[in-house]
Amino acid sequence: MSWVPHFQEILVMPTNVLPTLFPLSVPTLPVQGENSRFPVRRIWCVGQNYAEHSREMGSNPDRDPPFFFSKPADAVTQASVLPFPPKTDNLHPEVELVVAIAAGGANISPETALKHVYGYAVGLDMTRRDLQAVAKKAGRPWSLAKGFDASCPISAIKPASQIPSLAHSKITLTVNGEVRQSGNIDDMIWSIPEIISILSQSVRLEAGDLIMTGTPAGVSRIMKGDVLKAACENVGTFGLTYV
Repeated sequence: MSWVPHFQEILVMPTNVLPTLFPLSVPTLPVQGENSRFPVRRIWCVGQNYAEHSREMGSNPDRDPPFFFSKPADAVTQASVLPFPPKTDNLHPEVELVVAIAAGGANISPETALKHVYGYAVGLDMTRRDLQAVAKKAGRPWSLAKGFDASCPISAIKPASQIPSLAHSKITLTVNGEVRQSGNIDDMIWSIPEIISILSQSVRLEAGDLIMTGTPAGVSRIMKGDVLKAACENVGTFGLTYV
């Protein structure tokens, strides 16, 4: 894999610094068809990148520029069974295409943005909607609404080299076998190259970064015992149950 050296830079401690007081594990995700794993550095999320979802959340997709927020890297999980998170009575899953970055950069142009991509996955931006509503009303950050433990279930990453095209790819979420969300990658307000370019104007992207690209309409509450299945054509699928 040509990007392994970039990943190793994240994991190898420089020789000119003092040892840490205790070890910290690096969150990783499996890669389809590979023995190595993708180390997760940061998770960036794009808000309201599908027009119908933007409208259902009370925004104007024809006017509002993209906005970004983040989740902690250790929010990623591949558990098939998860405990229902505390402090919420209104938990919402948001199915999203996830972009895995392999080469860093700042002020990346849309024309060269895809050269920075290692691969893609499908993920869920789990949201404690009641806490988010309180935070919005008070003008406070969404950290506890979006960045709680295991708030980012994600499939294995599929290398971009194995995906001829993402065009017209359908993205769906079912709950207990019923379709809750159904959209198409082509319906994004901001394309993947545009998202990478715009985000890189505010922060330098690095190998190991993940970008969640927004969710289609249909977000709604789930309950304990619900079985979720997230899927994106040409990318992957995974399922989980909340208990």
